[in-house]
Amino acid sequence: MKLIVQIPCYNEEETLPEVIADIPRRIDGIDELEIVVIDDGSTDRTVEVARACGADHVLRIGGNRGLANAFSCGIDYALRAGADIVVNTDGDHQYKGRDIPRLVQPILRGEAEIVIGDRQIRNHPEFSRLKILLQLTGSWAVRKLSRTSVPDATSGFRAYSREAAMRIHVISRFSYTLETLIQAGVENIKVASIPILTNPKRRPSRLFRGMFQYLRSSTITLIRIYMVYSPLKTFLLAGAIAWLAGTLLACRFLWSYILGDGAGHIQSLLAAAVLFIAGFSLGIAGFLADLVGANRRLLEKALHHAKLQEEDILRLRKEIEAIKEREEVPMETPEIAAFPPSRRS
Repeated sequence: MKLIVQIPCYNEEETLPEVIADIPRRIDGIDELEIVVIDDGSTDRTVEVARACGADHVLRIGGNRGLANAFSCGIDYALRAGADIVVNTDGDHQYKGRDIPRLVQPILRGEAEIVIGDRQIRNHPEFSRLKILLQLTGSWAVRKLSRTSVPDATSGFRAYSREAAMRIHVISRFSYTLETLIQAGVENIKVASIPILTNPKRRPSRLFRGMFQYLRSSTITLIRIYMVYSPLKTFLLAGAIAWLAGTLLACRFLWSYILGDGAGHIQSLLAAAVLFIAGFSLGIAGFLADLVGANRRLLEKALHHAKLQEEDILRLRKEIEAIKEREEVPMETPEIAAFPPSRRS
């Protein structure tokens, strides 16, 4: 069982040594543990510090492309490196590395495929009342949209099984935390949480400049993700609201017409007609978006099968190399003309 701990970093030379030093190198049930530092275009000595502090791999993306992109690149790299479990933690040392053994245990026991560290927001000493309220409200909204029971939706301290990591696809540029949870709910991936404690805050967040920007970005991200994964329901609901408003205005006009004052409320009739057309258009858009969503699901399945086939090719090449080493006979690795069928497809 191989565990890879990935650490997305952007200018984290001060805290990165503590993050790496805090990660336990031996965990019950884990045979191999490696650390991957993902450099998201740092301009300081993050890369040099990562190598000096014992990171097994340093993945340089090139340019500051955002946390969501760094997370996705790290997941892909970890899968190619043969990870059975991938743990994500932050480079600012917000999370305690000693909680990693507890974080991976539900996956090792087969109880969950994604495990999220719960920062226990209600009692967090560094969160203001407003931030606690916003965090709780956001987590409640994510639970409703994803049909999961995660109490801390924005926590970045997470563990993914290999299968879950292969089925997660991040399209958001803002953050991966909300999107991956909604995907997990849609894909019926088992999600669990464990309570954790956090380290004292060392610096302001670089993900957003203030509470208003965080609230705005999170709301837009939630709406966008929900529209991506439930387009028909979203557009039909919007269309139904437009039809309801149009019906009320049309009834107002008819009531006035019956009373003999219809000419004075002709604007209600015009507005009702516009709302009816808008509601019908939204319904049509919902059906078209649902067809696009079906194509997206087919593409995600194709990508998942491609990852499984790539995994089988890597396994086959390792077996060939092992045979060459055992027999100590010069052999040429045969060219693989096509992907072998996956045993799990």
